[in-house]
Amino acid sequence: MVKRALGRGLEALIPETITMREREVVELELGRIRPGRYQPRTEFDQGKLQEIIDSIKEKGVVQPVIVRQVDGEFELIAGERRLRAAKSLGLERIPAIVKSVSDEQALEIAIIENVQREDLNPIEEARAYQKLTEEFEQTQEEIAKKVGRNRATVANTLRLLRLPAEIQEDIMLGRVTAGHAKVILMLETAALQKRLRDQIVAQGLSVRETERCIERMKAPPAHKRKIGVSKSADLLKIEESLRNCLGTQVRITPGRRKGRIEIEYYSQEDLERILEAILEELPG
Repeated sequence: MVKRALGRGLEALIPETITMREREVVELELGRIRPGRYQPRTEFDQGKLQEIIDSIKEKGVVQPVIVRQVDGEFELIAGERRLRAAKSLGLERIPAIVKSVSDEQALEIAIIENVQREDLNPIEEARAYQKLTEEFEQTQEEIAKKVGRNRATVANTLRLLRLPAEIQEDIMLGRVTAGHAKVILMLETAALQKRLRDQIVAQGLSVRETERCIERMKAPPAHKRKIGVSKSADLLKIEESLRNCLGTQVRITPGRRKGRIEIEYYSQEDLERILEAILEELPG
């Protein structure tokens, strides 16, 4: 239940609300809440926004937004869609929790809330992690602990920012999935990446079909191919499982008596990510 201003009006209680327990819920005028500087989400699905509008019409604002006080105003930390929905309905006030947090903590709270709700697309999530890394000098391990991910997942998400801007836009708009993007990253040049992206979009390729495209693109010309032992169905499945697990290109080359496994990496950080993923799977 939202706590009201006990007859004195919200303005008289504002100084007190800042020193209250941070779980104290107050009602703030919408006009006093400004957009958050550290909002990680840039794309807002109109269908989901309409769902929130319909819910608020029926039940009111059930979950408070989170704000902090900055220069005498209230800056939004979490609850952007609830705030937008309340404004569209013409509400004057909204329940809020006022927290006393730093810029770094404000970004962390915004990321955690959106990640837990699965509200961020992969590029928004990657950019939020990048901001924590560049502006606040957090390591991937620190970020992983705070957002409830493992380090390999954070590293893989950050790798998406190496893709050309056009492909990042495709991911944000849902034309290309994060699974496709991981496969595209196996190609070393932007030109090849864009060429593969065009095939994915034009032909509606699945992730597995995209992997086959890469195999064909990387295969040596017929006159240079060596005659060897063909891969069994079981070996192909193992190869695919390793690619999915490690998030990089993996080739298994069988021989008459022995074979070879090749694992590609693209930087020292990428190598560390792959080694960590392998070591996590080892017993003890």
